[in-house]
Amino acid sequence: MTENQPNEVEKPTMKQWARHMKGENSWTMFKMISEFVDGFETLNQIGPCVSIFGSARTKPEHPYYKMGVEIAHQLTKAGYGIITGGGPGIMEAANKGAALSGGSSVGLNINLPFEQSHNQYIDPDKNLNFRYFFVRKVMFVKYAQAFVILPGGFGTLDELFEVLTLVQTHKITPMPIILFGSAFWEGLRGWIQTVMLEKEHNISPADMDLIPITDSAEEVVKIINDFYERRVSELGPNYEL
Repeated sequence: MTENQPNEVEKPTMKQWARHMKGENSWTMFKMISEFVDGFETLNQIGPCVSIFGSARTKPEHPYYKMGVEIAHQLTKAGYGIITGGGPGIMEAANKGAALSGGSSVGLNINLPFEQSHNQYIDPDKNLNFRYFFVRKVMFVKYAQAFVILPGGFGTLDELFEVLTLVQTHKITPMPIILFGSAFWEGLRGWIQTVMLEKEHNISPADMDLIPITDSAEEVVKIINDFYERRVSELGPNYEL
């Protein structure tokens, strides 16, 4: 378009859906609402918990599985319930540590075409099933007083960065987010430091404090206890919807 041409723009032809959109899709909203209601009614009764994330593919003989059991055991002794995604691997390990210690063991299961089936260590009255990932994420976040992230895959990274974003943007109450397993996490943290922070300036220096790394179950508990020793009044659900 030149300066002498009329200021008119040809309207583009919009793409069309490949199939007819049925009115019944609007009813999906009520399925979502029912999942929120079930989750709120169950989790409101439990008390302060820690959400533990990690791979569904980690086998019981793996050191990270054994540490998942120990971390949950230590947190349960410190008075926290344990929330996991309810499946196998690290999730099973954390539920096992809670169950064997007599603590609250919560499983937030998701319907998937592979991998996911609930583990045997979830309290029967705290075993929830979700169809929608975003509803499940709300439950993970709203009722957790801290997050412990063990090694995992895309799902674990998704959950980690979701929580980091919510804390960074003050959408939820600040809380400990602890990466367990330095051999697994140091490379990622180093990239965040050197590329995201120092090279591209896409985050603030203080954001690095959000992701401490440890290899000690005792240190996990200490970080959480030290945090709430100064903020005991903040032990409550993270936000109002």
